[in-house]
Amino acid sequence: QVQLVESGGGSVQLGGSLRLSCAASGSIRSVLAMGWYRQEPGKQRELVAALRSGGPTNYADFVKGRFTISRLMNTVYLQMNSLKPEDTAAYYCNADVLAWVGGRRNYWGQGTQVTVSS
Repeated sequence: QVQLVESGGGSVQLGGSLRLSCAASGSIRSVLAMGWYRQEPGKQRELVAALRSGGPTNYADFVKGRFTISRLMNTVYLQMNSLKPEDTAAYYCNADVLAWVGGRRNYWGQGTQVTVSS
């Protein structure tokens, strides 16, 4: 089994910063990709940023220049600067993992709330 544990959400004012972390643990042979998605109530989950091992980094247009995704071993980070009220959402970590048992699967974290007030 593989677990994703997120941390770092919270409440900030317009223009503030937050850093999200997500650590993958368990029966991991290789983490092929990690990323962040967000979801507002009543809306579909959408990609924020993603990193693929040995591949390009993808950012949603609405965060380019403000958010930075990075990874160290099996932990992925999302540095969020110049936050806006429209960034308010639940943020979910996602990982594409090749496990020792069970092969390749996609996993989600439990979500962490980010609230930006004006």
